[in-house]
Amino acid sequence: MSATFSHLVGWFDKVFIDQFDAWVLLGFVAQAFFTMRFLVQWIASERAKRSVVPIAFWFFSLGGGALLFLYAIKRQDPVFIAGQGLGLLIYVRNLWLIAKEKRASMNKVD
Repeated sequence: MSATFSHLVGWFDKVFIDQFDAWVLLGFVAQAFFTMRFLVQWIASERAKRSVVPIAFWFFSLGGGALLFLYAIKRQDPVFIAGQGLGLLIYVRNLWLIAKEKRASMNKVD
């Protein structure tokens, strides 16, 4: 058991301590943005007593996606780059549609 534990501690040290640099920190910050978007959506849905996606969800998605995209480029991971790149297009498109809808509703009031 102690050999397994020793191996696990060694792995943890290599992965989380030895590799730690500014890019890993950026990756953790980006992941925090992604976590926040789910928390924002969950809290908004609980308050409304129905499923809702507030605009903050899309801003956290865009922020987290952009940071993870940079991180993926630095790590040279083509799967991660492609996934985050496509996600960024979707987040920008949703924010654009929200802005377009708000402009249209403001024009109706005038």
